[in-house]
Amino acid sequence: MSLRTAWRKTVNVVMLSLTGACALVTVSVLFFILGYLVWHGGTSINWDFFTKLPKPVGETGGGMANAIVGSGKLLLVASLIGIPIGTLAGIYLAEFGGRGYSFIVRYTTDLLNGVPSIVIGIFAYSLIVLRTKQFSTLAGGFALGVMMIPISVRTTEEFLRAVPTSLREAAMALGANKWKTISTVVIPAAIQGIITGIMLDVARVAGETAPLLFTAFSNQFWSPGWNQPTASLPVVIYTYAIAPYDDWHRQAWAAGLVLLGLVLVANIGARVILARRAAFLKA
Repeated sequence: MSLRTAWRKTVNVVMLSLTGACALVTVSVLFFILGYLVWHGGTSINWDFFTKLPKPVGETGGGMANAIVGSGKLLLVASLIGIPIGTLAGIYLAEFGGRGYSFIVRYTTDLLNGVPSIVIGIFAYSLIVLRTKQFSTLAGGFALGVMMIPISVRTTEEFLRAVPTSLREAAMALGANKWKTISTVVIPAAIQGIITGIMLDVARVAGETAPLLFTAFSNQFWSPGWNQPTASLPVVIYTYAIAPYDDWHRQAWAAGLVLLGLVLVANIGARVILARRAAFLKA
């Protein structure tokens, strides 16, 4: 065995060990965070936490039902804004975009993805809250929806570009036009990746706090409709965490555990649905 061959094998072994160690560290960090949240907030998780409103200062117990429902409403509005715009823009870039205009759109999208969330919150505050003269669920959902657009654009484009060109050529050779090829061949082939990107997008904005402080604000009670201030788990966690009350601290840990759990459940559910769909198509 030559010295060069031995050196290459040594490098390969070292790189394999490093990548394995990094993967182990990544998994360990996730389980450490989960364990830390369970340790500090698990005792506050009960039925009342999901069904009752917060208690006044000095009274123990209560729950965060309004914040859980409020977070769901905010994510619904954000998804209705960010996902369609981002997905359609990604389809355009992958299937119709030229060089010059597509470069401008991609560059702008990357810049938007790098804008601090608090700046987007101020933008939504100036555009909606100041004009309507009230905080609202719609304003908070709009801010989160703007944050969802760039991620949705880039993930949709990347997964559509990963579809082999031969599939497009085969569909068009059979007489399908461009839009029919995209809707019946290209998108179904990339749907698993697109949905995964959407779930990551939702998970990314689910924990945002800064934009909601300027838009949805908070609410200690149920928020009727969509034009009133609403509570959300990230804002409640922030409010309770900086308060000087031990019971609020425990509930903040519990809210963090619930928020992370909801994100994990959503991702696992999406993957299960996609796996069943793939199995059904193979059958």
